[in-house]
This record gives sequence, C-alpha cells and structure tokens, in this order.
Amino acid sequence: MRVVNSIVSRIGKNPISIPNGVKCNLLPDGCLQVQGKLGKLSFSVPVGLDVILSTDSISIKPNVLPKNVKMMWGTSRSLICNMVKGVNDGFVKCLEINGVGYKSSVSSGNLILSLGYSHDINYKIPDGIKIVCKKPTLLEVSGIDYQLVGQVASKIRSFRKPEPYKGKGIKYSDEVIFRKEGKKK
Repeated sequence: MRVVNSIVSRIGKNPISIPNGVKCNLLPDGCLQVQGKLGKLSFSVPVGLDVILSTDSISIKPNVLPKNVKMMWGTSRSLICNMVKGVNDGFVKCLEINGVGYKSSVSSGNLILSLGYSHDINYKIPDGIKIVCKKPTLLEVSGIDYQLVGQVASKIRSFRKPEPYKGKGIKYSDEVIFRKEGKKK
C-alpha cells in the first residue's frame, strides 16, 4: 500500500527562478512586489502561506494545513511565476479577424472594430494594455499582467465569435475552428 503525503503540491513545491534584472520585495503587510524592465506588479500573499526570497529564486511554503491553504499553494505559485515572467518578457495574444469588410484600427486609446453590424464598435483600451493592428485583420494584445491580457483578448473576441460554417468572426491566431457542412440541396 502506498502512503501519500497530504501536504505536497506538484506545482507549489517548485521554486520560481528570478531572471537577471528582476527585483522582488516582500513588504511587511504580506504583499510581494515584483519589478522588472517592463513594469511593476504586486500580489497579496494569502494567509497561511510563507514566501521565501533568495537571491535567485522564490519558494512558497504553507505554514498551516487547512484545505483552503493547500488549494491556494499551487495557485499562488502560478500567479507569482506569471508576474515574474510578465515584468521580464510580457505576454502577447494575437487575434485574427475573418470576414468580408471586417477590419480594425486603433486611434487615441480606442480600438475601432467594423464587424458587419450597423455601427462600429469602440472599445476603450484599458491601462497597462497595448493593442497593435499589424494589418486591418490582425490584432496583437500585449501587456505585463497575464490575467488582464487574456481578459481583454477574450472581450475583443466576444464582439463577434467565429461561426462554424464560414469561419467569419474574431479568433485567436492558434485557435482551430471546426467547420460544419452547410445544408445540401
């Protein structure tokens, strides 16, 4: 019979390596600040977890063992790892627009989308996000906050989701749209 250790998290036990040029500070109020060449992010460490900073890595250990602390252990490690990667490299999501007459442009902090509706859609770009139109049908959403980049890309995609018959709409560049066959005569 195999004995399972109840306090092991497969993700949480792995240390996070800190690349050159990234500074991490643990504030007295339990907030971790990560600063790099692209910006600064902070994370409020949940109660029950200890963050151990060394010169080249960050480790997270639980100090009590209730169920909610064990659940937050791996989640907190992933969020901190995304912060370290974001301030050093940043995150990018690419979107493709497919459809006749569908296009996009960026002007004065607004994304303007023409998606076949009777009016154009004006989307105000949030702070911390940069949207670049490489072509009128190719968008690039970038930023240092992984959650915010994904949320903005998802919101833009929701304005006209791709449909399965002709594939018209906004889709992620690596997304595969399963096509349906139209009706037959």
